[in-house]
Amino acid sequence: MRHGKKHNHLGRTTSHRKAMLANMASSLIKHKRISTTLAKAKALRVYVEPIITKSKTDTTHSRRIVFSYLQDKETVTELFRDVAAKVANRPGGYTRIIKLNNRLGDNAEMALIELVDYNEVYGQDTAAAEKKTTRRGRSKAKKTDASAAPKAEAVVVEDEATPAVETVEETPATEEATPEAPATEEEAPKA
Repeated sequence: MRHGKKHNHLGRTTSHRKAMLANMASSLIKHKRISTTLAKAKALRVYVEPIITKSKTDTTHSRRIVFSYLQDKETVTELFRDVAAKVANRPGGYTRIIKLNNRLGDNAEMALIELVDYNEVYGQDTAAAEKKTTRRGRSKAKKTDASAAPKAEAVVVEDEATPAVETVEETPATEEATPEAPATEEEAPKA
């Protein structure tokens, strides 16, 4: 019985599965993204993420442990030199799985697995999202109300009987101003 055994055997013997995952992990570290079936991508994520975490501490012991999993000196060197520097401040989740169309031959579910820090397309979106600050909707309304408040201007209207000063409210610059009273005698229509 296989109660409680959660890892996917992928239809292979233990030695074949370990060798395949080591080769796929080496390819992922070298090329930063690979295309494979969805089941293999999920198994690879479980296999490679502890290895990347181990590469954050650059000691002889951690290099030997990582080499025992990968069995490739060039890959181990690149992992500790380049990849570990990029993922140094990330607490986990070093890989991303993107589902693709099914394979034509056997209709297998395909997926693209990639290292998160090496994808520039997603990195630009997150950088733009971090710059945005959250504001309440009310603050914008207050700013527009204060700027759109009508300004009062004194206009001198000379009448033949008594000189008087009237105040006319001025509308905001965005709206067309319609004068309700003529400003001087010369503009007033003569009856």
